[in-house]
Amino acid sequence: MRLRGGRLTLFHAIETITGASYDEFRSFYRELEGRAARHLEGLAVRCEGAGLHVQCTVVLGRPAEEIVRFASEEQVDLIVLASHRVDGASSGRDWGTLSYKVGVLAPCPVLLVK
Repeated sequence: MRLRGGRLTLFHAIETITGASYDEFRSFYRELEGRAARHLEGLAVRCEGAGLHVQCTVVLGRPAEEIVRFASEEQVDLIVLASHRVDGASSGRDWGTLSYKVGVLAPCPVLLVK
């Protein structure tokens, strides 16, 4: 299947350590950013030839907030997230997950893939 004019953003948000400055963990964050960027670039190669413009973005911050911010600013049409299975018997324990937060706060539809 070939798509024309589509845009795909492979996005990774690295959670920062609360209460610590970036400078305290600069080398740690840079290592994580490099790993994430290499991984996303590897995924982007798989999308070549499908007629998509692929952009890779790695950010630091609180993942749910960063995903929602990016989606709002870039006028994203759909967010696709991987999600783990939620245990219905665990009444509310899984409600604080990243996928739940993004699903509630996102300015666009969210597709969860299990």
